[in-house]
Amino acid sequence: MSEHLAKRVAGFGTSVFTEMSRLAVRHGAVNLGQGFPDFAGPDFVKEAAIQAIRADLNQYAVSHGTPRLRRAIAETWQRTHGREVDPETEVSVGSGATEVILDAILGLVNPGDEVILFEPFYDSYLPDVLMAGGIPRFATLQPPDWHFDRRALAELFTARTRLILINSPHNPTGKMFSREELSFIASLCQQHDVLVLTDEVYEQIRFNGAEHVPMATVPGMWERTLTVNSTGKTFSMTGWKVGYAVGPPALNRAVRATHQFVTFATSTPFQEAMATAMETAARTGYYDRLRREYTARRDLLAEALTSAGLSTLPVQGSYFLLADVQGLGFPDDVSFCRYLTADIGVAAIPPSAFYADPARAPLLARFCFAKKDETLRAAAERLQRLRTARGA
Repeated sequence: MSEHLAKRVAGFGTSVFTEMSRLAVRHGAVNLGQGFPDFAGPDFVKEAAIQAIRADLNQYAVSHGTPRLRRAIAETWQRTHGREVDPETEVSVGSGATEVILDAILGLVNPGDEVILFEPFYDSYLPDVLMAGGIPRFATLQPPDWHFDRRALAELFTARTRLILINSPHNPTGKMFSREELSFIASLCQQHDVLVLTDEVYEQIRFNGAEHVPMATVPGMWERTLTVNSTGKTFSMTGWKVGYAVGPPALNRAVRATHQFVTFATSTPFQEAMATAMETAARTGYYDRLRREYTARRDLLAEALTSAGLSTLPVQGSYFLLADVQGLGFPDDVSFCRYLTADIGVAAIPPSAFYADPARAPLLARFCFAKKDETLRAAAERLQRLRTARGA
């Protein structure tokens, strides 16, 4: 019963993902809501996990990550971003990016500190800030290109601002923060002595040559930036929950101080498998294939939505598409998504769940295209019911 809940969690309730997934099961809907692949991950990654288990690598790992995985992460960073990273002090592994982000916020934010979030934001960010006793401040991204008002952002920075959280590629919009945008944010952080936490789990899933710029590579920002990433998104193994942080030793110490008392250590054989995955991807062109495959899935879903009469917004990265549902007669996106799931047979997520005030959300629906072609085609067939229902 709610009266037994601690105040820090009493207001959280059930996530929109849980509600829409339950509704999808009840109505037998094609689930394009929750963001995980319904296709198999690479065989070489699965085989590496099997070999690690058979080799009896099944006991606790070093709390902040197996040495081999931390070396693979450091080598990937140096190869991709041109910066040498110390795997002993500048890389920490946790049980998924979601845990690492909470670890970082709990380790860096004191009660009363202000934390700036761009909305829409991934749904765990706000609860994380509140559990740490932080005070959230919101900068709203504006469609269709999801820009932000620079003057409004600058006014959010105060003497109490401790941290700003940036997600790029961004969930749910697919926005990639440009180098110019990041440089502007960096100037504010340096001026006000503010730390940056960046969630870059979709780094490898980007489209049409869009450039991914880590904030940590912007001049003057390495020492105040902690970058979080996820092997689960990159290698389509979200259930393995292997995430990591890269950044200066002081910020990694904050993550490790929390992590040791949350999960202590992440699954040893899965860490070994992900080390193999990163080592193999570097020499086989895996990331290029990943982008080609996701581009094809994006195009398949975009065509299905357009054919059903729903226009889609541009997407630069991640595996989500937003569709414009204005003019369909629904008062809000939640009503539309419930109708779409129950009556049309396709589940989507209402983006208002990613706003502090749902009234600020434009009338859109978020669809995940990390799905098999047959799943997307099945959704396309059902989406035609939407066109028929509208008399189009």
